[in-house]
Amino acid sequence: MHKKESRAAFCLFLTSLIWGFAFVAQVRGLEFMGSLTFGGVRFAMGALSLLPVILLFERHSGGRAKTRQTLLYGALGGVALFIASTLQQYGIQYTGSAGKAGFITGLYIVLVPLFGIALGRKPPWLTWVAALFACAGRFFLSLPKESSIADGFGGFGRGEAMLLIGAVFWALHILLVDHLAIRVTPIRFSAVQFAVCAVLSLAAAFLFETPSWAGIRAGAVPLLYGGLLSVGVAYTMQIVGQRHVEPARAAIIFSLESLFAALGGVLLLREAMGWKGWLGGALMFVGILLAQSAPRKREKSPLQETGT
Repeated sequence: MHKKESRAAFCLFLTSLIWGFAFVAQVRGLEFMGSLTFGGVRFAMGALSLLPVILLFERHSGGRAKTRQTLLYGALGGVALFIASTLQQYGIQYTGSAGKAGFITGLYIVLVPLFGIALGRKPPWLTWVAALFACAGRFFLSLPKESSIADGFGGFGRGEAMLLIGAVFWALHILLVDHLAIRVTPIRFSAVQFAVCAVLSLAAAFLFETPSWAGIRAGAVPLLYGGLLSVGVAYTMQIVGQRHVEPARAAIIFSLESLFAALGGVLLLREAMGWKGWLGGALMFVGILLAQSAPRKREKSPLQETGT
């Protein structure tokens, strides 16, 4: 693996780590406010946290045409991000099972290479094997601890359908980042998509929830983690990392989010992981190793060709 690809894969690994532990922050934050309020505030914080970086390092955006392009691409990413996160949250609410939600959402691991084929990008066969290992690992990791493997997750209803549609939008977001974000400056793209997602989330929060300053102040610590690290840092590292990692491999690395979420629950919430969780984690790591061993065929973006 080339050094540039290694650094990019490490960025995606750190992204998954931050996202996984953000689950703990979200659990804590939802004790004080609704999910749409939490999401809206944290994405607004993420957008604001990037303004000083833009002023310091990306003051010259390349003219009005580049600015319009960044606004359009960032808006598309923000809409996909809002739909995916909202459907996931309500899917969890209707199913009442975080394990089931984690597994169905994780189907984007397979959806990304499938959509890639439709876009004319055929992943190597070893990437498919890696995706199957990652999906199997996510299945074991997401199983309710009191159930047997044969029990599975039960039936399929409205909540499951919302989670499945959400998985489609998570896959679309990964592909959008791969196709669009490399054509503009990454920090500006991140800031725009965060701002769009924040506006949509807060608008929905005022329609379906009752946001309050008291709740926001009480949940300040999880909001700081969710806004500054999970959004401002991690989503931006996703964009930077995906410049040199194909979407199918990126999706497999992102699947580690569920493993880190489980580890966060063990370390910070004193939850039990169980043998199924450890087996799932081992299978996911096998998937990661296989994905990184597959032959590489990454097209250069316009920005990469100019050294931007």
